[in-house]
Amino acid sequence: MSAREDQQEPTTPVSPPAPVPSMPDESAIELRRDRLLAGLTLMAGIALLLALPFALHAGSEFFLPLTAALVIAVALVPLLEWLERHRVPAPLASLACVVLFVVAVNAALALIVVPAWQWIRLLPDRIDLIQANLRPLIDLYSNLQQFVDDTLRNFVSGPIQEPVAVAGPPPRSLVDLVTSSAPNVLIQLFFAVLVIYFFLSGWTRLRKKAITSRSSFGGAMATARVIQDVVDDTSAYLGTITFINLLLGLFVAGCLWMIDMPTPLMWGGIVTLLNYVPYFGPVLAAILLGLGGLMTFSDIWLALLPAVIVIGAHLVEANLITPLVVGHRLTISPLLILVSLSFWSWVWGTPGALLAVPLLIIIQTVLEAAGTPDIAGFLFEKGTLVQDHKLRRQQRAPGDEHSG
Repeated sequence: MSAREDQQEPTTPVSPPAPVPSMPDESAIELRRDRLLAGLTLMAGIALLLALPFALHAGSEFFLPLTAALVIAVALVPLLEWLERHRVPAPLASLACVVLFVVAVNAALALIVVPAWQWIRLLPDRIDLIQANLRPLIDLYSNLQQFVDDTLRNFVSGPIQEPVAVAGPPPRSLVDLVTSSAPNVLIQLFFAVLVIYFFLSGWTRLRKKAITSRSSFGGAMATARVIQDVVDDTSAYLGTITFINLLLGLFVAGCLWMIDMPTPLMWGGIVTLLNYVPYFGPVLAAILLGLGGLMTFSDIWLALLPAVIVIGAHLVEANLITPLVVGHRLTISPLLILVSLSFWSWVWGTPGALLAVPLLIIIQTVLEAAGTPDIAGFLFEKGTLVQDHKLRRQQRAPGDEHSG
């Protein structure tokens, strides 16, 4: 039989094989597992974020001095390392850092609290002068609304309140302030000083243990980088801001001395302290200096001059000096600063407002190194809370090279 006849010979149809049950794809299983873990992580994180403020607020007697001590200790680490490089033993270097900090706080309190106490005692006796200074402004704006007119005229023509007696002499140092306060304040202060000392004395050992305990070389390097970034950013911010605030306070004190404002160093210290609180601190300093001017000078324009000096000096400092000195390395979003101020002020009051920006710097530094959760990716894309940093770096690499 020829090959052509073989090709023309009919063939019987072959039935297709029975379908084999398909196994689930491993990528689909991994995606479901990732989405489940990410969902549990997201719910746990939300629950923790909702419960954390109330826990911090309820336990403020413990968390506030502990947090403040840790922030101060981190800021003192460069001084500690400098002393250790000059062959000073770690315990002695830690003690020197703590003593310098306590002396600085005691000097600030002696400079601010004692004169401020005298101003508080003078306030009832100076209400007549304040009313006399405010009378032109009140008369100028009293015709705007009848309600405002009645309220302000009642304030101007109202009876002068009797002087309020201030019990006890003013505190003259940190020791006097602590001993005249509640016992828990003394305990919290002593606890904070001990935390600062023991943190600094064991800093080298703690850092070495945190780095060497990592299971991989990459993890050890990442841990070392995070620790160094937290120390550098926190100490750099607090150091530069303290230097700028001191210059601002001295400038304001010099201007007040030139216009014969009493206790100019006290007002300069108040401006220095309140300038640690962004946005709201300078406004409060201007209000206090305006009140002090009204208590001192009989001319309304001269009485308002101290507040004008503070506002002008702050505008120059905030828009020219601080950006020039701090630079872009520690630039923080104003929205994040406002959120941090609102949050920590609600949790811990005025001390929380002073700690808001340093805590924001620490949290931001850690998140930049560890990676922020990809909540948008979890909700709308791949269902995982981990960002792909390698892919993002590869996407940014061509633009960076071109820009360089």
